[in-house]
Amino acid sequence: MRWSSQELQTERPGALPGLARLNNLVRSVQTPEFAGITFHEILAKSALNHVPGQSALPFGYTINPYRGCSHACTYCFARPTHQYLDLDAGKDFDSEIIVKVNVAEVLRKELAKPTWGRHPVALGTNTDPYQRAEGRYRLMPGIIAALADSKTPISILTKGTLLRRDLDLLVEASEHVPVDLAMSIAIYDDELQQSVEPGTPTTKARLATVTAVRERGLDCGIFLMPILPFLTDTRAHLDEALRQAKAAGATSVLYSGLNLKPAVKDWYLQWLGREHPELVGRYQELYARGQYAPKEYRTWLAARIKPLIRAHGLERGVVDPSTGGLRSSALPSSPERMPASRAPALLPAPGPGSALASAPGASRGPGPGPVPGPSLETGPGVTRWAPGSESPRSLIAAELPPELSPTLF
Repeated sequence: MRWSSQELQTERPGALPGLARLNNLVRSVQTPEFAGITFHEILAKSALNHVPGQSALPFGYTINPYRGCSHACTYCFARPTHQYLDLDAGKDFDSEIIVKVNVAEVLRKELAKPTWGRHPVALGTNTDPYQRAEGRYRLMPGIIAALADSKTPISILTKGTLLRRDLDLLVEASEHVPVDLAMSIAIYDDELQQSVEPGTPTTKARLATVTAVRERGLDCGIFLMPILPFLTDTRAHLDEALRQAKAAGATSVLYSGLNLKPAVKDWYLQWLGREHPELVGRYQELYARGQYAPKEYRTWLAARIKPLIRAHGLERGVVDPSTGGLRSSALPSSPERMPASRAPALLPAPGPGSALASAPGASRGPGPGPVPGPSLETGPGVTRWAPGSESPRSLIAAELPPELSPTLF
């Protein structure tokens, strides 16, 4: 894919009204490779988002490099966030993408503050960090490197197969901090999947990404979310989904039913009316009392799917109640028992010189030479490099530029 300046069709000095109020818009651009999509490049003022805890755990932190998502999932719960910018939750959410071009640089400054507690940080809990534009903007490598360099645990949830581009970096990061990965794969009927998630990679491609992650020695869960009432909640569909997840090497499967906030409900029901008009009445009845399906449906769904998850041996994963993403393995196993005023001790602070205490030839394990095999940090099959050996150049150090400067389109 080429993104040279000659290919820019439009560079608009004027901005949409809501974006103009941000006072940090660099420019708005379009390119032929993304017909119908406009990218609004902004200079972020902050990178870390603090999410108040939904349980006794007193914190949750997320990073959203993008706002809006070209995956265009009709059911996406994040759609209403576009309304804060006077953009609509439907077409605009899919085609007006806000890009925080300096997010990695801002993040490095925030993580360097003495007050940062190295709490786990989740990506992909709002809009997808590996949506298609990431292939050009390449924001994630800098984010991953900054988190790993500061000894901050990382969790990533994505539908994007572009995750495979960063596997070498993630493997190296996992040698220093807990790294938890999950792929969102909700629909295992190809025709339905392409209809309801028109901008996403296929189910097959995402399952292949799970396998690629596992082959590198990292765990990878699957989020079977959302389960669509009357479309993907049959026993046959759920059992086949779990069979394919297991075959791909997934280490866990987490599920939830469909959540329809008001703006999301309107957009989703438009799609449903076009593709499955016979179900519109049933959905209106099911969601008549709010954004969640009634307790009776949720109880019925749990009774159907939990035995199947158990039968396929995919019970390990836990959702973080604060972020909605995969719970970091850096956290205690029973956070609800921990006093709210107490944060868990995670990892020691980075040593002198940062960049993981060195760049080329970083020290990563006991004894001389490469250390193959399992470890708490890397899992099976990953080679760690020990002191006294000639290690390859650190990918993390390579992603930490000496000067902070945004990468524009």
